[in-house]
Amino acid sequence: MDTPRYFVGIDIASLKFFAAAGVQVNQEWQLIVQPKPFDNDYDSLPIFLHWLQQNHIKPDNAIICMEATGVYNEVLAHFLVANGYPLAIQPPLEVKRAFKPVGHKTDPVDSQQIAEYAYRFFDELRLWIPREQILEQIKTLLATREQFCMQKTAHMNALKALQRKYVRTPLAEKLHEDTINHLKSDITAIEREIERLIDQDPNHRQLIGLMMSIPGVGFLLAAHLLVTFQSCPQPYDPRSLAAFIGICPYQKQSGTSVRGAATSRHYGPPGLRRLLYLAAMSVRTHHPYFRNYFVRKVQQGKPKKLVINNIANKLLRIICAVLRTQTPFIFGYRSVHPQLLNLKQPLTLS
Repeated sequence: MDTPRYFVGIDIASLKFFAAAGVQVNQEWQLIVQPKPFDNDYDSLPIFLHWLQQNHIKPDNAIICMEATGVYNEVLAHFLVANGYPLAIQPPLEVKRAFKPVGHKTDPVDSQQIAEYAYRFFDELRLWIPREQILEQIKTLLATREQFCMQKTAHMNALKALQRKYVRTPLAEKLHEDTINHLKSDITAIEREIERLIDQDPNHRQLIGLMMSIPGVGFLLAAHLLVTFQSCPQPYDPRSLAAFIGICPYQKQSGTSVRGAATSRHYGPPGLRRLLYLAAMSVRTHHPYFRNYFVRKVQQGKPKKLVINNIANKLLRIICAVLRTQTPFIFGYRSVHPQLLNLKQPLTLS
């Protein structure tokens, strides 16, 4: 994308959002449109579109930037993309780190800073593309399932505590039991709906089948990965995917006093990290290759948690390779160098 003339920054809250715009003048940033508030609801968005057009901000000469604020920016983001405007949605921490923590901290100031951030880091912006409807529904259902699972665990722990009391309360125990059974039924219904949505798209169904051919990869892990691929900048690159998920360890050393152990930054989707950890634990126990790898590394003095994280990264590399080649996982597969296929004499073991 060519460098646009206008850079628009939007700071979004629950009820209102502020928009400001600037341009480059003599290789320097200059604010030309002061921040203005708008109601953050669908009926008010045409007013914001008219404001853009009044200031000569069009889809072919501008880029709009906003921070990722969950559901607060969803309606506005879809509206802008539907009207042809290039849109970048950046992590709030990245925008915050680009400016010194001095001066006022208000919504109008934030909108100016976001516009300036878009100007300064235009070459690093990644245009936002709406997730297709089926994947958006799957993402919502997976998040709902995780919430229900946490609630079920809380009720099970509370019920276990009540059952150990000397003075029992049958009504309280029954209410917990009924809630647990109801949550189990809801979780099952969510899983069936996810399967139904995936079956509607042959491409999604094929990707899920390829991933589930890998040892340790179940349906839920494959569904989480299917949604994550739409957000990761390089979905089939295992290193980029590991960093995006948050299982890529980074060194922590500085001078002579700071000598911390390598650890991940714990960014990314926690539900996916948890499922990858469970998958790594499963193959460590049931798969001969990973079991031998775990034992060997532990005997070498490696921490068990580090080895489990390495197994999770190995699983990611296998998943990416399977999806890139569109070939199901083959146990014991060994690649052969193409030059060896031209040998006239068969290879023998000495």
